[in-house]
Amino acid sequence: IQQQWKSKLRAACDKYNLSKSRNYENVFTKQLFIEHTHKFIYCEVPKVGCSNWKRILLMLKMNITREAVEFEHNAVHSSPLLKRLSAYPRKEQMAMLKNYTKVMFSRNPLERLVSAYRDKLLHSHPYYSKTLAERIKKLYRNNTKMAERVSFGEFVQFLLDTHNEDVHWRQMIKLCDPCNIEYDFLGHYDTMERDADNILRFIGAPEDLHYPSFKEQGTESRTNLGLTEQFLMNLTRVQIDGLKELYKNDSLLFGYPFLSKVVF
Repeated sequence: IQQQWKSKLRAACDKYNLSKSRNYENVFTKQLFIEHTHKFIYCEVPKVGCSNWKRILLMLKMNITREAVEFEHNAVHSSPLLKRLSAYPRKEQMAMLKNYTKVMFSRNPLERLVSAYRDKLLHSHPYYSKTLAERIKKLYRNNTKMAERVSFGEFVQFLLDTHNEDVHWRQMIKLCDPCNIEYDFLGHYDTMERDADNILRFIGAPEDLHYPSFKEQGTESRTNLGLTEQFLMNLTRVQIDGLKELYKNDSLLFGYPFLSKVVF
């Protein structure tokens, strides 16, 4: 299965001319996290299980077997124990990219976008639900409606108008550079637990270490394709076409068709 996925990705990279080089000169090392004991490199794609993968990296680093959910969400993302590839000299980066097991996970780009909107703009995040929200409101509203939450349509229009590339909705190809980095494992959000278990066994992780099912907003349902379609139905045809163009390369590389049930 992995061989098929990697072959399809490579074919898409070549067909659509998305590879600038194959010698890692264009690698985006800030998204790559290193765990040296198991010679493991993980590319962080927000809204594709990255918090739980960071919990796993910490457990591997600390050589502990307690439940990964014990690492608080904010602590996981700010832990000094997590090392990025970008922290190392270029020569060492090249050696690790060549010799370590490299992993990235993908998700339907529109489902990922809806998940980012729900997480960042519908909850009380100090930056997104306030600072960013106020910026969006000022662009698309009059003063009498400033108190209402940013709608998904306003959020999408903001992305299309400003080309904002916040890491939580930046294209996966721009985060992990899969046309220039030859990943050993390409995982999918929909099969996360199975793929993660295969990866952990491959790198020699402790047998009792598995991908945790922890979810930050535990009372909410996860964003799935059905829910994504409901959000997309509130968009205009122009906005849908804009999103198709925005995430075109992600769809081509990872084989995600745009949702077909959206009607106008």
